[in-house]
Amino acid sequence: MKAYISVFKLRLNNGLQYRTAALAGIATQFFWGFIIIMVFEAFYSQALIDPPISLTQLITYVWLQQAFLAFVMLWFRDNELFQLITSGNIAYELCRPSGIYGLWYAKLLAQRLASALLRSLPILAVAFFLPQPYRLPLPADPLTFILFAATLLLGLLIMVSLSMLMYISVFITLSPAGSLLMFGVTGEFLAGMIIPVPLMPEWLQRIVYVLPFRWTADFPFRIYSGHIPADEALFGILIQLIWLAAIIGVGRRAMAGVLRKVVVQGG
Repeated sequence: MKAYISVFKLRLNNGLQYRTAALAGIATQFFWGFIIIMVFEAFYSQALIDPPISLTQLITYVWLQQAFLAFVMLWFRDNELFQLITSGNIAYELCRPSGIYGLWYAKLLAQRLASALLRSLPILAVAFFLPQPYRLPLPADPLTFILFAATLLLGLLIMVSLSMLMYISVFITLSPAGSLLMFGVTGEFLAGMIIPVPLMPEWLQRIVYVLPFRWTADFPFRIYSGHIPADEALFGILIQLIWLAAIIGVGRRAMAGVLRKVVVQGG
């Protein structure tokens, strides 16, 4: 456990040094945030029926999505891990006394946290003071904020667990681009990052609700906006814990399986 904590701290401190990249990311996310909000605002102005989620809740959804993008995007990648797998340098990782799954999990978790810490606070600080209708409102009450923070953290852990499956798949495909494209596009859509889940057709929502992706982004963001009540949020936390345990269990078994069959040229 000490090795995992040390790796986590090292990668977190290293990630916090990329402030210039964070500033560029903040500008990009503000640009996309305004574009997405204006598109939805235009659609809502022409709506003939009451939408399943209000415009204020949708704007909250968008700003949280932009602020915590590093937490919820599945295409967030670590090229160093891809290179270890494809170049054969994974042999050096196998020599370490600690398990690869735990070490890589700690690295990916720290990387996402560092990126989010650099970007989320400036975005939230500005979004809270924007003019209407673009302003990000505060949570309805302290309980809502606590539930949001808890579900967002669990969603981050689930997202890292899902991304571990992507890296494990590269042992088989030897194609980082293919695995990244497949996991990233599918996961981003099913998590509600392109179209918020309440705006999806009912048949598609039924599919989304039985998969783990929505628990990483859609679920915590809708709790903050008040679209999901507290009692449903508490039950959802239990579902998140079940998914987290299941995905980590599958990931560990898959990692053990591919490492038993891994072949390194020259040795």
